[in-house]
Amino acid sequence: MKKAVTFKEAVFLIVSILLLIGISIIGYKLPAHVGILGAIFVLILFMIYKNMSWSDLNEGIISGITPGLIPIILFILIGSLISIWIASGTIPTIMVYGFSFLSPKFFLVAIFFICGIVGAAVGSSFTTISTIGVAFIGMGQMMGFDLAITTGAIVSGAFLGNVISPLSDTANLSAATANIDIFTHLKMELKTVLPAVVISFIYFTFASRSGSGGSNLSEMEILTTGLKENFMISPIMLLPVGLLFFCAWRKVPAIPTIFFNLIFSITLQNCFGKSASITEIGSWIQDGYVSNTGNELIDKLLSRGGIQSMMWSISLILLALTLGGLLIKTGVIDIILKKMEELLNTPSKLIGITSLVAIVVNVLIGEQYLSIILPGEAFKNSFTKQSISPAYLSRTLCDAGSTTNPLIPWGVSAVFISSALGVPTIQYLPYAIFCYTLPLVTIIFSFFIKPNEKQGGKNYEN
Repeated sequence: MKKAVTFKEAVFLIVSILLLIGISIIGYKLPAHVGILGAIFVLILFMIYKNMSWSDLNEGIISGITPGLIPIILFILIGSLISIWIASGTIPTIMVYGFSFLSPKFFLVAIFFICGIVGAAVGSSFTTISTIGVAFIGMGQMMGFDLAITTGAIVSGAFLGNVISPLSDTANLSAATANIDIFTHLKMELKTVLPAVVISFIYFTFASRSGSGGSNLSEMEILTTGLKENFMISPIMLLPVGLLFFCAWRKVPAIPTIFFNLIFSITLQNCFGKSASITEIGSWIQDGYVSNTGNELIDKLLSRGGIQSMMWSISLILLALTLGGLLIKTGVIDIILKKMEELLNTPSKLIGITSLVAIVVNVLIGEQYLSIILPGEAFKNSFTKQSISPAYLSRTLCDAGSTTNPLIPWGVSAVFISSALGVPTIQYLPYAIFCYTLPLVTIIFSFFIKPNEKQGGKNYEN
């Protein structure tokens, strides 16, 4: 017979897991895989102690992994797309044209806004990061910017676009969880997004002016010449980018969009660039593109992509989702959420705790969808009881749930970013200003929600 899990046991288990993961990563410098694998073992021992069956264990693992299957397929496809975009000349073309238009003095702030615009247009931070983000990484290094701060600007812009796009899956999920329409959600979202954008703008403006000391115009000319001599540099090679926007406008799902783009990019490569054999194309898709220009920096920047480049990330995601599924199956998450509900007697406490829980779910489970769904379902009634508009709930879930996922080293977003751009989460984390400014603004604004008597009941407004 199963033994009930107490609140003290749940807290002890959560703290133990966090310590185990933290010490293994920070203290012993081990890969996140090892810490999470250890945490899974601790959970299995706990389930045995509570007389849970092996079928409970299997169900927990399956239910945990299931939400990650589509992202995993996307990871595989995006790995393929990166290598094909390099081989066909799309990413080199973006880099060459970018050098012509972007000044080092405004580089970081420019890519912050460009990634924001592209992210809002396509509704996907992953697509933004894995396409123009890869090009900006190369440009940033050639201009003398540290890879970590360039990645921070790319990630900040991509997630800005993600939270304000009506096509974004996380924005729509937040609105659906709170039972409001997407445009009501976006209208409320702008109240916290704008201050976070201003703060990010100021930071990246100053960083742009002070971070490009290593740039050398003659060296950049050599690199640009190297790109032109070894890749197809032409406006034609920007057509795959246009196809992304077209598919977003037509609301084509991400998986067929990337498939169409792969086929289109390969066709352009063979029609206008150097013709490639099926064996070469297959090698790019599987193992990534290997640049052999003779220029060490170009070869280092543009030797990437492929399905195999995503396998490290996919294995980490599978382990993180397994951990999350077991935590939910044991009832540990539900017990803590229900206990927290007793503390929520003011709007500021409610929004603050909802934000905190969304962040903790990201830390424990690493999946941004669950960081929206779990606190949303847990605290939805509390918002209703306090007569607080559900738009506040949707905004809080989106701000604290989706934008903090790229800051967690084993989070789905962070793992993807590290694989696509080649920069570890710990390195770019301090520079992803928008991603931690937005939830902070949300929490601060909660202290200024004041009651407004209307039609005999309390309605709270900023």
